[in-house]
Amino acid sequence: MRVLTVNASDYQGGAARAANRLHQALLSLGIDSQVLVDSKLSDDYRVTGQASNIVKGVSLIRRILDRLLVNKYKHRSATYFSPSVIPFSGLVKRINALNPDIVHLQWVNKAMLSISDIAAIKAPIVWSLHDMWAFTGGCHYDEECRAFEKVCGKCKVLGSNKPDDLSRKVLKKKLATYAKHKNLTVVGLSRWLAGCASKSTLFKNCQVVCLPNPIDTSVYSPLDKRAARDLLGLPMDKKLILFGAMNATTDPRKGYRELCDALLQLKGGGVELVVFGSGKPEIQHDFELKAHYLGQLRDDVTLRALYSAADVMVVPSLQENLSNAVMESLACGTPVVSFDIGGNGDMVEHQRNGYLAKPYDTSDLATGIEWILNAKNYQELSTNARGKVLSEFDSDVVAKQYIQLYESVLEKQDYD
Repeated sequence: MRVLTVNASDYQGGAARAANRLHQALLSLGIDSQVLVDSKLSDDYRVTGQASNIVKGVSLIRRILDRLLVNKYKHRSATYFSPSVIPFSGLVKRINALNPDIVHLQWVNKAMLSISDIAAIKAPIVWSLHDMWAFTGGCHYDEECRAFEKVCGKCKVLGSNKPDDLSRKVLKKKLATYAKHKNLTVVGLSRWLAGCASKSTLFKNCQVVCLPNPIDTSVYSPLDKRAARDLLGLPMDKKLILFGAMNATTDPRKGYRELCDALLQLKGGGVELVVFGSGKPEIQHDFELKAHYLGQLRDDVTLRALYSAADVMVVPSLQENLSNAVMESLACGTPVVSFDIGGNGDMVEHQRNGYLAKPYDTSDLATGIEWILNAKNYQELSTNARGKVLSEFDSDVVAKQYIQLYESVLEKQDYD
């Protein structure tokens, strides 16, 4: 079986890391796995990047044109919006030339893939949803508007009051295109996202399954806390709250403002905050905790040490699919506090390996942080955290489930 994974990058971003983990797990199980990306950063010979500087230049122009369509909306929110309607990407020719048995689409935005390209892919498609983009009119998260269940327009993310705006045009384009591909299987990485996809106008007639991202639990495993703190130069005599994501302090969806509000409500002392994924924010918040800002961290060794150094990981996202940070933290034995939204409940079991706070209730978020920090059964929580990941998200476990899915998709292709 030849599986071709298509993703914008092979290394940069949460989706890239998740896709690479699945790629490596498939290889370990004897699957002929190849990866096609727009931006290649690794030296893996099974990963193919852009063929030439000319192709890279065309790709850049397409991204610029795509953004110009969005920039017309002056009142848009900070949520990422991708039209992906600029044609002539050339990607489909490269996909079909590789002649895979399965094309596994992952995160294909930044104008990497034109919507119209999807209908021209010859092989069966399995599409893993890392956010909501595939079934919306262009937004990556819908800010709870739910318009994707009917028809987009008057887009909240675009700040538009026009029915026939860019979001509606994109949705109609997707609707016409998806109908042309006869073997499209959708993977919701969390129960929440799989449920949203099933209710959407675009995927309500498609097969939608729920399968998670995998994680290599030999790479992400508990490290001695004192050794981890010594490695990172973090204090030994403090309890450490960890918070991190890409653009952790600047992306409103990541919940930094809600975290700050919760930190103001903490009652105990001897606690410090550690932030990764962003540097020190320009506008300082008035919580009294000392904060350590570690910036961007991408290598697994440092991340493993960081999760192991912390006493609790806080993920206060307002919308979230299946957070790599939650999974990585639990794999390292560090309990997680998050709002009970999105895919968080797929991983965090309330008061068993973490704490699920009432959605957007910062007082309950603070309660959860204190509950973990002061838990008399902390070691049990830590053991449960890793046990959850070992049983449900380990690379070997998840990769076998994907192979079964690929086989069922190919059987459908043969039957048709």
